[in-house]
Amino acid sequence: MYILLLLLGIIYLAFISLGLPDSLLGSAWPSMYEGLGVSMESAGIISVIISVGTVISSLGSARVIRKLGTGLTTSFSVLMTAFALVGFSFSKSFAWLCVFAVPMGLGAGSVDAALNNFVALHYKAKHMSWLHCFWGIGASLGPVVISFCLVRQQSWNAGYRVIGIFQLALSALLLISLPLWRKAQASKSKNEETKGRISSIRRLIGLPGAWQALSTFFCYCGIESTAGLWGSSYLVTVRGISAEVAASWISLYFFGITFGRFLSGFLAIKLRHKQMVQFGQILLAAGIIVLFLPLHEYFALAGLFITGLGLAPIYPNLIHETPINFGSEYSGSMIGLQMACAYVGTTFIPFLFGLIGASVGYSLLPVFLGALTLLMIFTVRGLYKKSG
Repeated sequence: MYILLLLLGIIYLAFISLGLPDSLLGSAWPSMYEGLGVSMESAGIISVIISVGTVISSLGSARVIRKLGTGLTTSFSVLMTAFALVGFSFSKSFAWLCVFAVPMGLGAGSVDAALNNFVALHYKAKHMSWLHCFWGIGASLGPVVISFCLVRQQSWNAGYRVIGIFQLALSALLLISLPLWRKAQASKSKNEETKGRISSIRRLIGLPGAWQALSTFFCYCGIESTAGLWGSSYLVTVRGISAEVAASWISLYFFGITFGRFLSGFLAIKLRHKQMVQFGQILLAAGIIVLFLPLHEYFALAGLFITGLGLAPIYPNLIHETPINFGSEYSGSMIGLQMACAYVGTTFIPFLFGLIGASVGYSLLPVFLGALTLLMIFTVRGLYKKSG
């Protein structure tokens, strides 16, 4: 029991590391693209490269985790992410950003699937929400670091360097903690990770509710990543807010996710997964409507916060109920496949909106997010109907 408690604290820190890189590109991009000599929509290319790497590593995560264990997989993945962030900080051209985007994506996929499956199998739903709250802390801190460096007239490179150093320190801590992971894995009777099946994609998508679950994760991450990547650009180009202020304001979106997941941990004690997901969808729709209304700029800030608040309970509750919906023997492979579909959404949906924004206008961001939300509501209903 004490081993699981110690590991829980380490996993909390690891979830911070998952969130830190996710918000950096979107908050820093308005200050990056001109100096790199590229167009604003070029951020979508970097996002695609990162996401493709994440999809690849997510699909192979079950086999990697089974061979290396959760602890070593997490340690190595965080180290890869740290290397990529430091590489970003020294990059002087768009081409080098694309190069370092590869290890950034590969490092993110396996650690995400590994930790989510471990928590889904060994901890209660409240911990899943609180752990993803720590992801939100990392995602909220990213724009703050970027904004701080910009205000102090340092380059965006300095912000990436600070985050990279933090990731290096965390990877060292994870390496030190490897004996704890090995002790947890040594308990064969309790370690469901080693009992889980390594199932083919064909077998997994044949499970009842699988298509609906995969579509839901695709839509969810499409909404979350599009709002995070293009939110600052929307504030700058549509609402006329300066790049420095927009970089700090977008942190309110990630703070909404963070604060919402903190509250969700308490609500999860009383409410079922389904109720939490439905409540989040209602708040998400409300936030997008507020963001869309042509009111004072502070309403845009409120809309971003409420949007993040609505997104907060959806992802952790859907992840935590994976063993319930599909069985613990399939949870490792199924979570990996869900992560892959989530990052396919992260890959293509922000890229698609980047093209739309460049040709039609970034004012369509709330409309785009609203359409995805309606589709996600439909797929979630289908998931609960199929899985019972």
